[in-house]
Amino acid sequence: MMEITTELVRGLISSQFPEWQNLEIKPVEKSGHDNRTYHLGNDMTVRLPSHKRYASAVEKETTWLPVFKPLLSLPIPAPVAQGKPTEDFPLPWSVNRWIEGDTVTYANIRNLNEFAEDLAGFLKELQAIDATNGVPAGVQNFHRGGNLAVYDQDTRSVIEKLDGSYDRILLTEIWELALATRYEAAPLWLHGDVAVGNLLAHNGRLSGVIDFGTMGVGDPSSDLVMAWNFFDDESRSVFLESMKADQSAIDRARGWALWKALITYAWNEQGSEASNWGKHVIEVIVRDYTTAAEL
Repeated sequence: MMEITTELVRGLISSQFPEWQNLEIKPVEKSGHDNRTYHLGNDMTVRLPSHKRYASAVEKETTWLPVFKPLLSLPIPAPVAQGKPTEDFPLPWSVNRWIEGDTVTYANIRNLNEFAEDLAGFLKELQAIDATNGVPAGVQNFHRGGNLAVYDQDTRSVIEKLDGSYDRILLTEIWELALATRYEAAPLWLHGDVAVGNLLAHNGRLSGVIDFGTMGVGDPSSDLVMAWNFFDDESRSVFLESMKADQSAIDRARGWALWKALITYAWNEQGSEASNWGKHVIEVIVRDYTTAAEL
């Protein structure tokens, strides 16, 4: 990861956009992993990739977010300017409009079922946008929308190393079910990282969606992972039914959620917030899958 500081951002703004050099610059409280975000004055943000692997998102967002914006009913980032690489920061970066709202939590959502319907409504609007010339899924967005099998080795490796408290056979069954079908319809737009950190709430409702760095076109099942990452049993059903997801899409979506939960659990320090999150999601997936199998 690159070291990004307020002083670095101030220098970039001063040298490339001197008209904003007197505006206050301060870090956003929850900045994310792939990028570092800073307030610029009252109504803009500066967004800088934390590693070169995330740099392609800058051009992608600058190109496509203005296309998306008038076609979506919720606010999304509006690019204002694109910064150029320098010796101090050798990657492209961007300036965007600030979107009001707080990162989604259970505490600031008034009703999970309502939130599930709101999120499904947004994703269906995104999928309805013409994807003819969209960016294909692949390395550029960590294969979101592509073939889940690209993560087969990582997933099986983690499952094999789990301790005896986990049913490795059951987890393998869930994983292989996810790999058993292929998306055969026309490619659709997907956000690529539908997670609470990229969703905003205001007055108890979904109020905005940010960080489209892993967007692409392909199989949109990876955008359904909130079903297990956030929703409870009832709101999970509301969400998946609102998305009109068939069983094969649900199986693939569950696979995306399982892969991410497994590597987050195994690749972070045990007992850390990230590892505990992965453990919890694994448990949710297993319980949901087992319950459905018993019906």
